[in-house]
Amino acid sequence: MPKVGKNNDLVHHEDASRSCHFVHIDPVVQKRVVRKLDLNLMPLVVALYLMSFLDRSNIGNAETAGMSKALNVTDAQFQWLLTVFYIPYILFEWSALMWKVVPPHIWAFATVLVWGLAATLQAVTFSWRGMIVCRFFLAMAEAAYGPGIPYLLSFFYMRHEIGLRCGVFLSAAPFAACFASALAYGITSGHSLLANWRLLFLVEGLPSIILAFVAFFFFPDSPQKSRFLSKEEKEVAKARAIRQVGQDGATRVGSISLKDVRAALIDPKNWITALMYFSCNVSFSSLPVFLPTILTRMGFTSINAQGLSAPPYFLSFLLCIASTWIADRTSQRGLVIIILSCFAGTGYVLLATCHSVGFRYFGIFLAAAGIFPAISNILPWVLNNQGTDTKRGVGIAMLQMVGQCGPILGTRLYPATDEPRYVKGMSLCAAFMFFNALLALMLRTYLIWENKRAIERESKVAVVVEGDGKEQTVAVENEGYGFRNIL
Repeated sequence: MPKVGKNNDLVHHEDASRSCHFVHIDPVVQKRVVRKLDLNLMPLVVALYLMSFLDRSNIGNAETAGMSKALNVTDAQFQWLLTVFYIPYILFEWSALMWKVVPPHIWAFATVLVWGLAATLQAVTFSWRGMIVCRFFLAMAEAAYGPGIPYLLSFFYMRHEIGLRCGVFLSAAPFAACFASALAYGITSGHSLLANWRLLFLVEGLPSIILAFVAFFFFPDSPQKSRFLSKEEKEVAKARAIRQVGQDGATRVGSISLKDVRAALIDPKNWITALMYFSCNVSFSSLPVFLPTILTRMGFTSINAQGLSAPPYFLSFLLCIASTWIADRTSQRGLVIIILSCFAGTGYVLLATCHSVGFRYFGIFLAAAGIFPAISNILPWVLNNQGTDTKRGVGIAMLQMVGQCGPILGTRLYPATDEPRYVKGMSLCAAFMFFNALLALMLRTYLIWENKRAIERESKVAVVVEGDGKEQTVAVENEGYGFRNIL
């Protein structure tokens, strides 16, 4: 039975057969620990993910800069360049669990180096087949990095902290799209000895290779092994880890519970969020790649289309951070996802039905403002409602393996035969975003039911507070007494 000792020290008894764990967290030191994690860990994972998204999505900018013409790539072959990325990306989603098996600084170095080399080598390819090979290895390495980062962050942050950090991390995607458009605008508007599309791959690929070595030397393996924390701060970080999972040592590298793997595989929450991620990814994958093309078909020049792609992404970047912060503070992540999904669906309806350039450009703003922030809230929703490290890892892997099937459909929604308005593609994206809102409502209803069941079970359990003799409910972070799903 849970107890609280004097000085607000939490002692958690998961069951009679297991030893209790004394957890004391000094709030002043804890605040300092979180601040140091934010300053030392977050900039690195965000920078790496920004380069990851930049290297995968710049093929759309390269296409408008003349890549297809130079390589004699047909429209059908270009569609395959987009689709082939997601085949290895899906096959290697299981590698999200490797963040717990291999020391993170080694895993980060290996994955970033491989995708950096693949992205850079696109600049020297002279055939469609060569580009296919580069895209394959690019996808394989990126699947081993980005999808597992929210899981990795759960080793460092508590449940009520993880949402905003995931939002900051995932906001790198729209920011990278914004940056890619601005960078592509600068490169394609100039003149160089090297073809503009080749220069684009080169300029955006080389920084990833450099950052791989930065990750090797500066990526922390765990809060307790972080060089930027003092001895006292490491003790608090260890206490936070115990409170997060309910037992000491559960967060160490190399430890995976097969019992928790089975539990996560049959958990309905994981399957619903995976289907939500699939729905969002149909639009998420296609918008950055096809937006420059969509804008050119609206009457803008290729150069102006690159520049006009940036403002919708910048708005999306701001909303990724704002929406996850709101969801953390209110514990209402489902409602936030519902609202954002409806924004995106409405945007696609405008793109599918309107002829006015102004209304259609406004629809792009709504679509971008809904898609990226919705995904930024879906990933932490999985982490919020799984109580052990292994279950969180399996939940993220399931989310990614099912969800990344969405881009296989999304990257084939805008064939050249449907230009200039791409009504079919826009309509399907709208339908999937409204479907995502419905799924979020269903999951939120299920979580409310689960919380009610937990309250009924705990009504029979005595809770003792030593000192003043008053009864009090003590919330702990593992899936034992006091655990509540985030709605």
